[in-house]
Order: sequence, then structure tokens, then C-alpha cells
Amino acid sequence: MTVYIDPPTWPGHGRMWSHLVSDHSYDELHTFADRLGVPRRAFERDHYDIPAHRYADIVRAGAVEVSSREVVRLLHGAGLRRRKGTAQPRSS
Repeated sequence: MTVYIDPPTWPGHGRMWSHLVSDHSYDELHTFADRLGVPRRAFERDHYDIPAHRYADIVRAGAVEVSSREVVRLLHGAGLRRRKGTAQPRSS
């Protein structure tokens, strides 16, 4: 199981955020997030939004650090990219 995280450079709600993604399946991503207690409400279309204070924990748990550009490339390559306005995937 490999999941990826980009640096916490995305501002929102007074915090900085990272994106946690899988290059294999949403099920893989949900399993990893569940194991770390990341709430399902943090899932948006094709990634989990991870606050900066959780970044180091997520990396220690096995997420591979990549650039934001690489996150998008990985999602496209796996066919998991969902743009705004598309239906929320159930599983895959």
C-alpha cells in the first residue's frame, strides 16, 4: 500500500493543508486514513485534506512525500482524478 502527501501549502480555515492521495484506489486511501483516525469528512473528491499539524504523523505512518504537482500526476495516472463538480466516488 502506497499513499502520497504533498507539503502543507494550501491555505484554508486559518490553517495550511496537505493532500493525501493513492495511486491505486480509493479503498486503499480510506483504509490508510481510517487507520490514522482521519475523519471521512476530510475526504474531498479524490483526496483527503490533512492539516499541517498532522503532516509529520502521516509521513511517519508511511505516506510518501511528493510535490503538489506529483499528486496531480499520480491521480491522473491512476485514473482517480475527480474535478470539482463530479460525483463523489464510492469505492474502487
